[in-house]
Amino acid sequence: MIQQVTRGIKISVVTSFKGSYVKNYVKHFAFSYHIKIENQGKNAVQLLTRHWKIMEGHNTPQYVNGAGVVGKKPVLNPGELYEYSSGCLLTSPLGAMKGSYIMIDFSSTKKFHVDIPSFKLAAPFVLN
Repeated sequence: MIQQVTRGIKISVVTSFKGSYVKNYVKHFAFSYHIKIENQGKNAVQLLTRHWKIMEGHNTPQYVNGAGVVGKKPVLNPGELYEYSSGCLLTSPLGAMKGSYIMIDFSSTKKFHVDIPSFKLAAPFVLN
């Protein structure tokens, strides 16, 4: 498990390899990731947007930006936890992701970045 705390928001990430398949004559590797977002701060916050950098093999990085996570913009009161799972497809059995969330603090009405720590996406056979 990878963890990081930014401005009182703790992000924890667990990944898993889901298998490979061929699509349009190209081999793809499927990965899932499960993220826990915990508000360890003193104020209620809301997750507004996500920003990802996805790296694989020798390919150019991919960038994904969007509103919320899995179609939601969760509000977290102090001490609350929000969890979700998602995934990505790579054309390489080895890659990595990192990113950030933009959140708003309801007390100050100021937006702030929360870092998502870099995590590896690796098919088990690559590491042996």
